[in-house]
Amino acid sequence: STARIAILSDIHANLQALESALAIIDRSKVDDILCLGDIVGYGANPNECVALVRKHCSTTVKGNHDLAATDLSHADYFTGPGKTAAVWTNKTLTPDNLDYLSTLPMIQTAAGCTIVHASPDAPNEWTYVLSLETAQLQFSHFSTEICFIGHTHVPVVCGENLKTFALKKGMRFIINTGSVGQPRDGNPQLSFGLFDTGEWNYDNVRAEYDIPGAAAAIMNAGLPQVLAARLSHGF
Repeated sequence: STARIAILSDIHANLQALESALAIIDRSKVDDILCLGDIVGYGANPNECVALVRKHCSTTVKGNHDLAATDLSHADYFTGPGKTAAVWTNKTLTPDNLDYLSTLPMIQTAAGCTIVHASPDAPNEWTYVLSLETAQLQFSHFSTEICFIGHTHVPVVCGENLKTFALKKGMRFIINTGSVGQPRDGNPQLSFGLFDTGEWNYDNVRAEYDIPGAAAAIMNAGLPQVLAARLSHGF
């Protein structure tokens, strides 16, 4: 059976971006929504974002910021602002949402695809797949035709031959959907993926959202100012 699937990653408690992404998805008539983790961290609305993911996403995997929010020992390697945000998020999340995040799996198969936050070779080591060399290592660690990843906040499509950067039939692919809530490719627009299993077509969706609103929420929460400022730069 063919399906249209939306794939969200790295929401980072950015409610304004998530609501905008879900509005686009609603108009796109998708059959399923998957989430690649980092629902929380950095942003000011962790409970609202977790609630929306729980409501709309059929399958969700755990990101490093989701893990850190439930176990602060995992925030030790974060930057200063990231660590401050993890402590704040841990205090702010409801017990129910903390429990939900703590029970998320690291890697899953959904809609015939592998989904994982960072990398399929070692999901709990939070490797950044930012080079062809690192990408090449991943293909022997999943058996599906496509593996969707996040974590780098940079959207990319990479075929197994390391020379094909648009989805096509007959080759396996790693696809990074980019970040809903904190893009880092120099484009501040929200990013997510739309995959059609029948057409075998993948689109990286970019769209405007209320960046001033998201930044104001971060400032009003007393979180580090850099976390608000970076949203408008896209890095």
